[in-house]
Amino acid sequence: MSIKHEWNRLDSETRTWLLENPACLVVPEALSRRISNEAYKDVEYDVHGQVVLSRDDHDFLRDKAEAAGTIRIPDTEYRFFDTAPIPIIGTPSTGKHAQESAGNGR
Repeated sequence: MSIKHEWNRLDSETRTWLLENPACLVVPEALSRRISNEAYKDVEYDVHGQVVLSRDDHDFLRDKAEAAGTIRIPDTEYRFFDTAPIPIIGTPSTGKHAQESAGNGR
């Protein structure tokens, strides 16, 4: 069973719960029973009788939740506002002018 293929068969309360909890690994038992009653195909359960969600199910739910506005995917660039900027320290040059200025006492 795939949540994506069964999405339109699920009742609105089940869909809302899934959108509000897109990172869950297994679905609670009460919702698992609802899904199994409404599903067209066989459902995969764990040893406790809860529906197990696949990686494709997680991707689908995350995309749906983001589109619905229940979650926001963070930017890939992380910013740390409580740290000071890192200073750029140049390396001393080793060319002809550096040797002359070192010889002049500079």
